[in-house]
Amino acid sequence: MTALPRLLDRATEWAVPARMGTAFRWNLASSWVGQLGDGIALAAGPLLVASLTRDPTLIAAAAMVQNVPTLLLGLYAGAVADRVDRRRLVLAANLVRVAVLAVLVSTIVTGTVSIGLLLATLFAVGVAELFADTGWRAVLPMIVPKADLGIGNARQMSGFLVANQFVGPAVGASLFALGSAVPFGVQGAALLLAAGLFAKVRLPQEEDPQRPEQHIGHDILDGLRWIAGNAPIRTLTLVIFIFNITWGAPWGVLVYWAQERLHVGAVGFGLLTTCSAVGGVASVLLYDRLERRVPLARLMRICLSLEVLTHLALALTTVPWFAMAVMVVFGAYAFVWGSLSSAVRQRATPNEYQGRVGSVYWVGLIVGLLVGQFLGGQIADRFGAAAPFWFAFAGAGLTLVVVWRQLDNIAHADASDQTDADAPAGAGAGAPDGAGTGA
Repeated sequence: MTALPRLLDRATEWAVPARMGTAFRWNLASSWVGQLGDGIALAAGPLLVASLTRDPTLIAAAAMVQNVPTLLLGLYAGAVADRVDRRRLVLAANLVRVAVLAVLVSTIVTGTVSIGLLLATLFAVGVAELFADTGWRAVLPMIVPKADLGIGNARQMSGFLVANQFVGPAVGASLFALGSAVPFGVQGAALLLAAGLFAKVRLPQEEDPQRPEQHIGHDILDGLRWIAGNAPIRTLTLVIFIFNITWGAPWGVLVYWAQERLHVGAVGFGLLTTCSAVGGVASVLLYDRLERRVPLARLMRICLSLEVLTHLALALTTVPWFAMAVMVVFGAYAFVWGSLSSAVRQRATPNEYQGRVGSVYWVGLIVGLLVGQFLGGQIADRFGAAAPFWFAFAGAGLTLVVVWRQLDNIAHADASDQTDADAPAGAGAGAPDGAGTGA
């Protein structure tokens, strides 16, 4: 009888080490519950849209509208996260999401929901989610020791993969079959529970940085100047922007490529995306071992090299099983890169800039994907289904050659602040001072 509790304790310690603190455990629990709610909406949202309209333009608008807040307000949200209490920002934004979902549920139940109201609701939820996520990303470096930020990001990503990508959509589709309002009510309940869990997070007390009173636009410019003045973070941001263009080009037409090159149907395409998620789950759960055993710069080079080789392999292959194997590898290195690059950036960014630097990173990611998806469609239309992968191979390969030697500096951009490596990033983080403080 004592073996099972001991096993559970060991599993908990492995997944969420006690050294990372109670605040991180509450934060992680909140993140996982929130990701489950968002995963439910991932399936239920398109089903509700399809039940209200068959107009392809409106269906596409519903798919795009939740990215619009990031493009319009992403940098502003980052500046707000650096001005206000981040814990309160996350809680308030999530409660706004719950309120908006309550309005949506009531309109569905009363039969007054329309496609126009749904689009407005999706936009409002997207705005609130933007502020919640921006504040939440800036909280993590405040509660996790710098040395453990890679593990912290990896564990957060495991929640995204399991709860948002695997479990949530299946639950959302099943709940929608019970009634179109049910999944959104459950999502609202999940977000309310996530807010309650996050309320238990206690942030470290910090001295007021005494920033001058100025328009928030100046705050945004200060953040951009900080990035521009720090070579490692500037390079990392550009790498992520370019690699998301090259990644977005083939992935925007992935279903077309799968049909034309692999000759698979809906089930085969579903297996491709499932394979990438399987690789991602395995890699994020083993991330701490990778970071301990492989030097950071080498790990970054391995991930980016695998990105280039993945594009080449998928450009050449017409064999479904081989493509699925490549997708497992893709999922594995992509989520390692995501955890590692986020940790490197967070370690080197002073606490007072975490919101703004993170928002530039995120806006660049979204813009890069949108540009890549547009280019991918044009390239595939003119040169065939495999052409976007050749474009991605050439673009990513050239970028990797250019930044190869700089990855050493990027991986250790916080080297000048190693004395704080065992303390939460928010403690003792000062203003940028030279190249060693940016990444």
